[in-house]
Amino acid sequence: MLTILFTGLYVLVCLLLLVVVLMQQGKGGDIAAAFGGSGSQTAFGARAGATVLTRATAVLGALFMIGSMALAVAGQRGTSSVLSGVDGPGIPAAAPLTPPLESTTTAAEPEAEPETETLATEGAPPETPSEPQ
Repeated sequence: MLTILFTGLYVLVCLLLLVVVLMQQGKGGDIAAAFGGSGSQTAFGARAGATVLTRATAVLGALFMIGSMALAVAGQRGTSSVLSGVDGPGIPAAAPLTPPLESTTTAAEPEAEPETETLATEGAPPETPSEPQ
């Protein structure tokens, strides 16, 4: 409720500033007056006293700047990121490239051993090499 009231007041200040600026009379004339042409006394024209319109412009300009900063601060809704409500693509679960290999042996069947030459003595232990290879 307070934000709506403050926003309405801010719009009123903006409109008043627009009217006050448009009501003022130009001080310098054209660009030639700035460089000494057409009766100009100084570079920027004669300095007149501050009128009601120039004071109103200064006050309304200050209210405009303060109001814009206050509305910006009041408009923030917590400290969140721009992407806080957006779900990212995420990392999908990696599926295996190849299906797992199924074992053809069962618990009842022992794995077949490769055929090797039998030694002359079946009961003797196999020979172990004397040097590591």
